[in-house]
Amino acid sequence: MREYQHNNGKNEDPDERQNRPDGNARKENLDEKKTEKDIEQKEDEKLEEYGQMTLDDNANKRKIHLISIIGEVEGHENLSGNSKATKYDHILPKLAEIEDDDSVEGLLVLLNTSGGDVDAGLAIAEMIASLSIPTVSLVLGGSHSIGVPLAVCTDYSFIVPTGTMMVHPVRMTGMVIGASQTYEYFEMIQDRILSFVSTHAEIAYDQLKRLMLNTEMLTRDLGTVLVGEETVKEGLINEVGGIKDALKKLYELMETASR
Repeated sequence: MREYQHNNGKNEDPDERQNRPDGNARKENLDEKKTEKDIEQKEDEKLEEYGQMTLDDNANKRKIHLISIIGEVEGHENLSGNSKATKYDHILPKLAEIEDDDSVEGLLVLLNTSGGDVDAGLAIAEMIASLSIPTVSLVLGGSHSIGVPLAVCTDYSFIVPTGTMMVHPVRMTGMVIGASQTYEYFEMIQDRILSFVSTHAEIAYDQLKRLMLNTEMLTRDLGTVLVGEETVKEGLINEVGGIKDALKKLYELMETASR
């Protein structure tokens, strides 16, 4: 026969009392839930402030870092608070951390940028290109100007069917001295961009320069706008596709790298 003990005016089954979690167990459960909530909150804050997050909740149990390059690539001067911007001083340290973290197996770069500072953009592109882990980029709305090197700096690149890329000569804001040395300086900057893109994409240097100096497409500027499949035909982007295709390719590259 079961014995019942009087507890605060209620009869309690000894078996139920034994199975009930004690105070320490309840505290541990609460601490675990609090830790999970804190981690989720930090991830949300990181996504909101830096446009970055870690993708690790997948069937493949792979850890991928996501970086988004959106708006304007900010240079040495801060843009106005009303402008969406990608700050190179946020991206570069994170890329160094990714390279040093053995648990990160791949990098996915999402692009929807109007361009921006040449030095900052090339610095990010060079650093992504030098990573030892597999990298894949996906051009969404557009990747214009200095966004072109950022799109081609990965191991493999995608663009959505309606995505656009604009190739145009280097522009400079502010006061410019009209001298031959200024022109030569512009030529040097353009050569840096042309050399990087032609090295990391399938397009030839001379063909890219022709697109950059095209006078027939834009009414008030030089350059060429390419849409979706056109970027693949010109050799800038590897393939037309979306996020599904980009992740699938990244998993394939990661699987090959792990062998």
